[in-house]
Formats: sequence, structure tokens, C-alpha cells
Amino acid sequence: MIEHQDQNAALLAEHLEAAGDLDGAYDWHMRAAGWAINRDINAARLSWERARQVADALPADEPDRTAKRIAPRTMLCGTSWRGTPEPVSARFEELRELCAEAGDKTSLAIGMTGLVSEYGRHARMREASRLASEQIALVDSIGDPALMIGAAFSAVAIKSMCGDMADVLRWSQTAIDWAGGDPIKGSLVVGSPLAAALAFRGVARWSSGRPGWREDLDDATVIARKADPWTLSLVLALKYGHGISNGVLRVDDEAVRDLEEALQIAEASSDDVVLGTVTLVLATVLLHRGAEGDGQRGLELLEQVRDMCRHQRFPSSDLPMMNLYVAREESRGGGLDGAMPVIRKSVDDLFTRGQFMYCVRATAVLVEVLVDRATEADLAEAEAAVERLTAIPGDERWVLRDITLLQLRALLARAHGDETGYRDYRDRYRDMARSLGFEGHIAWAEAMP
Repeated sequence: MIEHQDQNAALLAEHLEAAGDLDGAYDWHMRAAGWAINRDINAARLSWERARQVADALPADEPDRTAKRIAPRTMLCGTSWRGTPEPVSARFEELRELCAEAGDKTSLAIGMTGLVSEYGRHARMREASRLASEQIALVDSIGDPALMIGAAFSAVAIKSMCGDMADVLRWSQTAIDWAGGDPIKGSLVVGSPLAAALAFRGVARWSSGRPGWREDLDDATVIARKADPWTLSLVLALKYGHGISNGVLRVDDEAVRDLEEALQIAEASSDDVVLGTVTLVLATVLLHRGAEGDGQRGLELLEQVRDMCRHQRFPSSDLPMMNLYVAREESRGGGLDGAMPVIRKSVDDLFTRGQFMYCVRATAVLVEVLVDRATEADLAEAEAAVERLTAIPGDERWVLRDITLLQLRALLARAHGDETGYRDYRDRYRDMARSLGFEGHIAWAEAMP
């Protein structure tokens, strides 16, 4: 009976609002949004917007009017990362003023998720990272583990993209400890905080050379398969998108099968970000697998996501990597001269924006293409790219960067005809890949003569 009521909550809210019962309408609009949040995010956002309008229309002497004005704004801001709605900045400023009036730090911390996400969505990574640090500090000052799990989710995603893995590791461990094995505990913003935290801890572990990353990614996948579409898309993006492109995992049939199944789920959802995320990861995996027909399908899928970006249905922050992969495929087909400006610009954009997680693989693509052509100017440019990557800011134990540098220095030594240097870098690269258990790098290293 309760489930049936919740399913029809939006309709009940409309009837009550039409009858002039604003308190009742507000409660049912909020209830409708709660029911829809992991079923249809657009419907949930519509219900929160209706609740906001109702709350604003309440009499000024309504005892809990400010709290009711805060609650829907908090969720509108806090869930804006689930899609690409209108800019959240103005709505967040309204929320900030109301929270200051009420002394409500908790709602402010949750709402900050929206602004962090907005900066990240448009690749304003340095602003996003600064605000993420402020949000994490605010959450820490409140001292509520549940808030740390829910509110700081987007902040941790930004920190991961910027290479600040110490923050990612701390947050994910806090989330895992607090969840106590419960996959949906704290699911205010993310359907399964435990699955997300395990996946982020896995990335933080392999990025810094710590053990246990494989188990984290596998456990996160098992939980995510039973969770909502967004949690599944996030976990698969962290596991396969980052893992395979960065040489941590090797492409296999299981990865493609998992993503094909996830794509069917995403297509049935109403969430563009879920659909775009899974499509992008599948495209990346197919381009790395390189079986017959994979390249063409991978490019077609990439073009679908690029078109979503052009129509503001998917974050533009991922465009440089997509452009890079398209240009790399063009270079392999004999169009190197036309592809090089796009590859250079993509790498420059990533460095300029501070998307340092992407910078590692992007630099590798640039250097590999330059070494293949190997003119004197190409090798000088490749040397400069390696030095740029060496100077990239990041945590002290960033083995993702270090192992890639060994790989690229081996390629450069060989291109310069330095056989002694080549063998030294190659052997160190092989040893490091094996010691870390990075399947992709092991395969790349073993392919070096």
C-alpha cells in the first residue's frame, strides 16, 4: 500500500496543491521525489522544483517555512551531478543564504555538491578542486559520517580526476567502514555509497601502488549490479574506463560483456549521464581491444557521446580524451598530419585544466604517435612531453605516472638508438608492471623486443 502511495505521490501532491493545501502538497512532492530519485532522476528533480515553489508560497509566519525552502533546494543542488541541467550557481546562492539564516551547515554541505559538479562538468578543475577541499573541510567540521558519505561524493570524484589520491583513499575508507557491509546505507545522493567507495578505493590503491585494488573493483562490481543504473555506470567507468586505458587491467570478453549489459540498462533509463558514461567506457574498451570491427564501432560510440556533449547532455570535461582517441585512430589510418594538431590540443587542454588523471594516458598517446614517426622534431617534442608529465603535481606515491614514464622513456631511448638505455628502461618497466600486477602494462612491456 505504501509503495502504491509513493508511486502516485506526484499526482496526490498536485491534487492537494490545487485544493490549496500547501503543507500537504509540499510533503507529497518531497515524497514523490524520494520515490523517483533512483528510478527517474528527471521526475525527482521536477518534484523537488514543485516542492520549492510550494515552500516559497507558504505564509511568512509558517513555523518551518525556512526549513521547507531549504530541503528541495538542497536536493536540487545535491543531485545536479546526475545530469546537465541549467547552471546550479543561482540556486546554490539561494540555498547558501537560507542556510546562513537557519544555521544549517548540513544542507549547505550537501548543496555544495552541485557547485563542485558544475565546475567539474565544465572542466574548471582548479576551481572544482578548491571548492571540493572546502566542502570536505565543512563536512569534517560537522563530524557526521553519513554526511561524509553522501555530501562529499562529487568532491572525491574531482579529487580523483586531479590526482589527489590521499583524499580519495581517506574518504573511501571512511565510507566503507561506516557502511559496515550495507550496500545502501547513506544513499542520499548515490544509490550504493558502498559500491562507489569500494571502486574509488580500488582506483586510489592502484594509483598509489597499494595492494587490494583488484578485490575492491570486483566487490564494487558485484554490489553495483544489484544497485541503480547510476551506481553501475560509475563503478564500470572506474573499473574498466580508467583501469583498461591506464594499463591496470587488460581487455577481455568479460569487460565487454559487462559493458554491453550495462548499455542496455542505460538505454532503458532516463538519465543521459548514465547513458553517456557507459557508452564512453564501452567505446574506450573497444578501441583498446582492437578486434575486428571494434575500432569502427568504438568510433561510432564516441561520436554519439561527442554529440551529447555538443547538445549539453553530457559533461564537456571528457571531450579532450574523446577527441584524442578519435585523432589517434585517424593517425593509424594514415592521417597523422591532420591528427597531430588535435592530439596536441587535447593534451594541452588536459594539462591546462588540471585533469591530471587523464594527462598520464594522453601523454602516452602523444609520445607513442611522435615516436612512430620519429623525425628529429618529433623526438624533441616527445622528450618535452615526458618532462611535462614528470613535473605533474600529484601525490608522492603516484605509480600510475611513474610506470608510464618508464614505458615512455624506453620508447624514446630506442628511437634515439640508445640500446643500453632502452634495455634498462624496458627491464625496469617490466619488473614494475609485474610487481604491481598491472595486466595491461605487463602485456605492453612483454611486447617490447
